[in-house]
Amino acid sequence: MLQIKPILSTLMRNKSGPILLLIQIILSVAIVANASFIISERIALMDRDSGTAEEEVFNFRLYSFDSSIELESQLQRDIRTIRDLPGVMDASATSMVPLSGGGWSSGYTVGNTEETAKDTESAAVYYGDEHMLNTLGVDLIEGRNFYEEEVLTGSPDLATHGIVSKAFAKASWGDEPAIGQIMYAGDFGDKPIQIIGVVDKLQGAWVNSSYLDNSVILNINLVNVFTKVLVRAEVGTLAQLKEAIPAALHKDNRNRVIEGFTLISEHRKRVYRNHELMATVLSMMVVLLLLITSLGLAGMVMFNIERRTKQIGTRRALGAKKRDIISFFLVENYIICLVGGVIGGLVAVQLGQQLMSVYSLPKLEPIYPIMTIMGLLLLTTVAVILPARKAAKISPAIATRSV
Repeated sequence: MLQIKPILSTLMRNKSGPILLLIQIILSVAIVANASFIISERIALMDRDSGTAEEEVFNFRLYSFDSSIELESQLQRDIRTIRDLPGVMDASATSMVPLSGGGWSSGYTVGNTEETAKDTESAAVYYGDEHMLNTLGVDLIEGRNFYEEEVLTGSPDLATHGIVSKAFAKASWGDEPAIGQIMYAGDFGDKPIQIIGVVDKLQGAWVNSSYLDNSVILNINLVNVFTKVLVRAEVGTLAQLKEAIPAALHKDNRNRVIEGFTLISEHRKRVYRNHELMATVLSMMVVLLLLITSLGLAGMVMFNIERRTKQIGTRRALGAKKRDIISFFLVENYIICLVGGVIGGLVAVQLGQQLMSVYSLPKLEPIYPIMTIMGLLLLTTVAVILPARKAAKISPAIATRSV
């Protein structure tokens, strides 16, 4: 039998220990539930797919400091030279690199008339040629790629065709097909850009942006003394290409600085480092809180065993079995944990609302307090069972030794 009434009477006779333990459980549940939710959210953020072949694609910076270099023709020769190197699958000049933390972004205007025109959400803007899609390794799910003759060189204002991510297409045109739509780089009717393709996913550079999945690729080769180059190569060839690319480009013209070879996967590690650190620290805190709470319960049980030795022996002498003694301490543990867990769950919800308003976190899902309470019950059962089994071994003779 559970014998709830004697257990409650025992707890009420010695209130200080159970009350302190109850407060500890309430705080532990409130903190662990919210910490677990934040950990889960951070892991979900870090697991987001960029849409690119991250282990194959790397970028580097090319700086031409010789004013006599004809930049457009030089860039064309450089890209052809890179594509011809062993291990290289494709290459393209670019305006920005996914997950790099810096680049171009813009909003556009869409609509069929000036009265229905509206501004789009912000989107990362990639300028590139017909090799950009293959270089990034993105999946074209609708429409087509740029034709070679459609790619222009010079100012971003020259863009006439665009390829957009599915997320940006959905945000801009809803359920309408994006292919054939017109968006404007300025006000309605100003600098029209026709959408010719949609890629499944392409993230921008800023992982903390709510518009990370909004991206646009425009048919422009930017020419500048500072150029970013994307290269897609076979996995494991980056080390040799770090040597081969500068050597090949310097054969054509040595008046350039070539540096910053970085895989997109390395950009990912860098930009998500703070998220990873937060998840690690919170995980350590969760383990520590659960461990302290379990040790607190185990310590209370061991103290009660010493204090109730005669009582336990008397119960054994009156016919109580070992399992009755063990169940007594387990039920006592469950009562404290459940009461503390329910109150702690309510506190966790309130704490979650504060975090939601201050740090713009999503709403705490009820599953996290529930799972925290279940985990606490399981952990404390393990912590209590060993001293409870020790109590069950107390001989009935203990009860009569001092009589």
